Amino acid sequence: MPPRHPERHRTTRTPWLRAAVLGANDGIVSTASLLLGVAAAGADTRQLLAAGVAGLIAGAMSMAAGEYVSVSSQADTERADVARERAELATQPAQEHAELAAIYVARGLDPALAATVATRLMAHDALGAHARDELGLTDALAARPLQAAAASALAFASGAVLPLALALLLPVGVVKIGLAAGTLGFLALLGVAAARTGGAPVVTSVARVTAWGALAMAATAAIGALVGRAV
Repeated sequence: MPPRHPERHRTTRTPWLRAAVLGANDGIVSTASLLLGVAAAGADTRQLLAAGVAGLIAGAMSMAAGEYVSVSSQADTERADVARERAELATQPAQEHAELAAIYVARGLDPALAATVATRLMAHDALGAHARDELGLTDALAARPLQAAAASALAFASGAVLPLALALLLPVGVVKIGLAAGTLGFLALLGVAAARTGGAPVVTSVARVTAWGALAMAATAAIGALVGRAV
């Protein structure tokens, strides 16, 4: 028998990768859009700095809080489902065995083999078998609120620093054009990194993040210019 080798699957990265990509993308897009809107309204470098730093801090805290609340709700639902399965296994073991066997039949096993597999798995770890095969819950994909919140906040701040640095370094006369172009470059790099990490098509990932980023910046700059003229 050939030696077994450990397989590394990208699905184990899903919980933190989703939060990290969302946070970084939001940090880049929202901060760049905010800066472009303020710049279009006629702000100077000092005002851009104040707006950018405030947006970075508020955005990072908002992302952390929102992600924590969202993922905590998911975790609560998962725990409730597992508790229900535990109670049903204690009170209706035969029915739970039949449910598990039916799942395996639907996946291609004949009824006799499905019943045998269900019996063996329930003897080994009944709750684990039902959580995995009936509820679709695994340790790799389990909801982790603190991890998601920290990843989102750090990713947002890391993303937001990039357009903020551009706004500080670029001359006032070219800050809008330079900020827009630089932000699209940052988003493209984020799309490449996310695609490489998650094993997704690079072109699709890059096109997605840059298109939505460009739309957000254009809309905010237009509204900022209108407000600047009005006031």
